[in-house]
Amino acid sequence: MNPKKLQALYGLKWNPFTPELPVEALWATPRIEDFIWRVESLVADGGFALITGDSGTGKSVALRMVAERLGRLRDVTVGVLTRPQSRLADFYRELGEAFGVQLSPHNRWNGFKVLRERWKAHMESSLLRAVLIIDEAQQMRPEVLSELRLLASAPFDCTSYLTVVLCGDQRLGLLFRQDELVPLAGRIRTRLVMDYAPREQLRELLIHALTQAGNRKLMTDELMDTLVEHAAGNCRTLMTMAGELLMAGVAKEATELDEKLYFEVYPPPSSRQTKVAVSAGRRR
Repeated sequence: MNPKKLQALYGLKWNPFTPELPVEALWATPRIEDFIWRVESLVADGGFALITGDSGTGKSVALRMVAERLGRLRDVTVGVLTRPQSRLADFYRELGEAFGVQLSPHNRWNGFKVLRERWKAHMESSLLRAVLIIDEAQQMRPEVLSELRLLASAPFDCTSYLTVVLCGDQRLGLLFRQDELVPLAGRIRTRLVMDYAPREQLRELLIHALTQAGNRKLMTDELMDTLVEHAAGNCRTLMTMAGELLMAGVAKEATELDEKLYFEVYPPPSSRQTKVAVSAGRRR
């Protein structure tokens, strides 16, 4: 969407409903703020943190805020694993790139040792340590997760050289039930479970997004209530519908977004369509 047109029509600094919002424009609920504080405290000792939830409940948004906040900490190196489905060789390649260590995927023992020595030296020279962030962690292979557990821990589990923040949907919890991953599940020290949001929270999210973008009055109160009602607690659904309405508003050069525009973009089913759907349901 053309930023100049958004600015000219609505005084918006950016599209408030895009997934690529600036981190400073994201809305942190009290639960997310508390989780970030706990992860910041965890970094001093190392260990595992976990974000889980259904699709569209805000997991990746929370993870972006965690990564940004940790990146502000002094003497902390934050690495991001971008290909969670990798096998062990590619896992070591990406780890080496994330933490600036030359690793050979054909000599994993040496890579294991080099990374541990790098993290240990960092730990001994400062109060804080390295952090690894992994989104879509439900796609990770069990052998890679097990390797990560061993890599992060010192001998006899007396300390941890690495803080790992895992983020994934409910399949990640099922993955941790496998016998080989039970030791890792037992080492998760702080958790954030994202759930479907209540109506009041979704409305606050809309208001925050509009305010940060520069035009709190872009949507009528009636439209916000309608969007919240139809989002069914899902943040992604809410922002997707709002984004489509914004595009329609730009196309029509509407002065504001209201319920009339909503029913033009999302017309209710006709009485004939409703009767056909009911009849089909009865036949089943």
